Order: sequence, then structure tokens, then C-alpha cells
Amino acid sequence: MSKLFKEDRNYILGDPDLTVIGCRAKLARWRHEGKGPVYYRLGRKIIYRGSDLNAWADKNRVDPSDGGEK
Repeated sequence: MSKLFKEDRNYILGDPDLTVIGCRAKLARWRHEGKGPVYYRLGRKIIYRGSDLNAWADKNRVDPSDGGEK
């Protein structure tokens, strides 16, 4: 399992660590399209859990030795 993010940490929009997966606009587009990592919407705040971000990163891992398939 990837450990790109701290498992027990919450990340909010604007957190510089989130730029690893995309800018604010990209994350907003993914949420609108039903893509991307799991998130919480609390009022107007968007919160990502580190464990959810790591799980999403693992699902998107590409192994070139498998012909580049996920």
C-alpha cells in the first residue's frame, strides 16, 4: 500500500500536500464528475482523509511490467 499521505491526517482544499494528485480545479472537476478519491463535504469544506487518499493512489497504481494496465 502506498504511503504518499499520512494515514491518520485530514487534508483540506488548499493543503499543499494535495497538489501531488492535482490542483484545486482538477479536484473540483473530479468531484463534479464522480471521480477521484473519497472525500467528506462538511458544509462548504471538503476534507480528504489520508487513508482514503492512499487507497485511491493504490487503485491507480500502474505496473509497467503488466503492460501498463491497472
